[in-house]
Amino acid sequence: MVGVRKAVSLRGQLQRDVSMANYTSWRVGGLAQYLYRPADAEDLLTFLHSLPENEPLFWLGLGSNLLIREGGLLGTVIVTAKALSRIKRRSKTVIWVEAGVPCAKLAKFCAREGLKGAEFLAGIPGTVGGALAMNAGAFGSEIWDLVTAVEVATIRGDRHQRVPQEYQVGYREVHSPRQEWFLAAELCFMTGDREVAQSQIRELLRYRSNSQPIQQPCAGSVFRNPLNNKAGRLIESCGLKGATIGGAQVSEKHANFIINKGSASATDIECLIQWVAETVRQEKGVTLVPEVHIAGLPA
Repeated sequence: MVGVRKAVSLRGQLQRDVSMANYTSWRVGGLAQYLYRPADAEDLLTFLHSLPENEPLFWLGLGSNLLIREGGLLGTVIVTAKALSRIKRRSKTVIWVEAGVPCAKLAKFCAREGLKGAEFLAGIPGTVGGALAMNAGAFGSEIWDLVTAVEVATIRGDRHQRVPQEYQVGYREVHSPRQEWFLAAELCFMTGDREVAQSQIRELLRYRSNSQPIQQPCAGSVFRNPLNNKAGRLIESCGLKGATIGGAQVSEKHANFIINKGSASATDIECLIQWVAETVRQEKGVTLVPEVHIAGLPA
């Protein structure tokens, strides 16, 4: 049960025993012990300050790139989507954006403002906070290439500003020496042509729609691309397109996507992830590393 250090006045919504299937793009998952939807960043900091220091926290944006097991999550899930939702232009080339903003929305905002360099973000199905946490990227670009500063929250509800040099940033991974969570970021772009940027975004979204099963419940790319190779190409070469376990299926449109055909459980999806990885290891001698974050207790 969530404890408090002191009484506080909250403006967000706190719920108990919430199905994570309603908050993840795979539409599966057990119950969150508690789930908090803050009203805004200040309300979130107030909520964090009310918690005991040992309260387990799980931060959630749009629920993509994420598999929650049937046993659910202990502690409190904090939903940033629709809460940390502000974007501001701070200078000619610098944009300040909160962690709950969808990456696609940020890309379109920058294009309207006549900035270039954000177009690739239109193809990332999560929020800015999730993108920062895993150094999300597409089409040869990564979000941390743009970061000039980040704002973070501590478990005590304090806010700090950090610079990129305080993080170890790699391919689809970011390591911090502290237990903190992203609230916002400053990103630096280049000035460009609005029509050109908007056209590139439309083309990217068209390509994504034609090549990825985004109309079906999925979580984005399941595995990281190995060095000098493509996970989807390796999986397809093993004849695994269309492979199923229960209601989970390797997409016939793109082999690095697993879809929920409507009846999949989190266990079905996790078992299929493991089977695909083991098959590629045995047949191709390549160890695929999951890009999808798997969390929660077993059923």
